[in-house]
Amino acid sequence: MKIILASKSPMRKKLMDLVTTNYEVIVSNADETHVEGLTIEEESKRLAYIKAKKVFDETSGDRIIIGSDTMILKDNKVYEKPKDEQDAKRMLQELQGGKYEAITSLCVLVEEKGAYKEYIDYDKTTAYLKNISDEEIDRYIKTGEALNKAGAHNPQGKFCVFVDKIEGNPTTIGGMPMHKLYDILKEYINKNGEV
Repeated sequence: MKIILASKSPMRKKLMDLVTTNYEVIVSNADETHVEGLTIEEESKRLAYIKAKKVFDETSGDRIIIGSDTMILKDNKVYEKPKDEQDAKRMLQELQGGKYEAITSLCVLVEEKGAYKEYIDYDKTTAYLKNISDEEIDRYIKTGEALNKAGAHNPQGKFCVFVDKIEGNPTTIGGMPMHKLYDILKEYINKNGEV
């Protein structure tokens, strides 16, 4: 059974490596234009699905395709990936010194012996950030971590020093709820831990 991660996220790859190294990465390049009128949970699940479905449609045979999408929500405002360093700085200035929710959706599409299965779910985690000075924000942005992350930061990377606490599964905030993914993948994983 072939496993494909439909993501270019380095963090999602690191998380996948915790469960199995027997997978490949195919970036979906799906159109992530937002649809009006959906809740943040519905939109996140939709985006995870279209990422996985695009790669599913471009591949064949027995396979598992994994798509994921993360959104940050604070005071009813959604934070996705920043457009540039200035946008990243604005996000971090707004997020610092308070709490926010990370909503990460997971879509797993499986074809095995002609049978199709679809799993779509999401998870929420709450993060509490310290007060962060503009100088610290600028220094963090220069690390390069900020530009490809929802909310312009990775709480499990160099940004960890600014996180007071996390309520919920830390992999959810990292970009892929591994506790939920494992429950789906475990039937395909043999005794040696490989798929």
